[in-house]
Amino acid sequence: MTPQAFIHLPALLGRLTPPDDSALRVTPAVLAEWDTRAHQQGRGPDWRLACEVREAARQAVLAPHPPGQDLWVYAYGSLMWDPGIRFAEVRQADLHGWQRRFSYRITGGRGSPECPALMLTLEQQPGCCTGLVFRIPAADVDAETTLLWRREMLRDGYCPALLPLSTPQGDVTALVFTANTAHPEYVGELPLHETAATVATACGPLGSNRHYLEQLASQLQALQIDDPYVQTLWQRVQALAG
Repeated sequence: MTPQAFIHLPALLGRLTPPDDSALRVTPAVLAEWDTRAHQQGRGPDWRLACEVREAARQAVLAPHPPGQDLWVYAYGSLMWDPGIRFAEVRQADLHGWQRRFSYRITGGRGSPECPALMLTLEQQPGCCTGLVFRIPAADVDAETTLLWRREMLRDGYCPALLPLSTPQGDVTALVFTANTAHPEYVGELPLHETAATVATACGPLGSNRHYLEQLASQLQALQIDDPYVQTLWQRVQALAG
């Protein structure tokens, strides 16, 4: 990540985890570690999608993307502070018709079987979700999206799609990971008090649910992005902590 990549958003300099330092840059070695941990937790081999199934899905989603062109990737959650991919440019971006919501109840990641967490996704709702969009150079698209698919599509929790976004520098089409409402862990939008109670207490191998929300709220604030849902939820979680 060179300083030139942040020309549109200098406030982001120093606020992103470098790809090589990211625990979420899911190389084969990292995936093997996750498999070992899943086995130790008593999960079967089907705890995640088979590699060939995941790869076929990646190729199908990216098939409409013109070969030899850069690819934009939209970030609305942890990708906003830990993208785990190499990119040449980042912009602020608006995705119309979608909103952030904690809509998955998960027993891994930032939760456990004893204390499940809630995972963030995008719900199709009126309004707009403001986040970031990263440009991957054409030569790196295959390698970087392979890593990204291991991270985001490990358990088929999202419906990835190429969607139009607006940025201050012009419109782009980007890869976006939206809610998979047919997934067994999908619970939809819960009452805010229930969401806050879960996020305030859940913890797993990747850290606490609360810390995830705190990082999200902090990054949105640093970028002066207004998201009433995230702001209100964070206030509720803080209040529960006393």
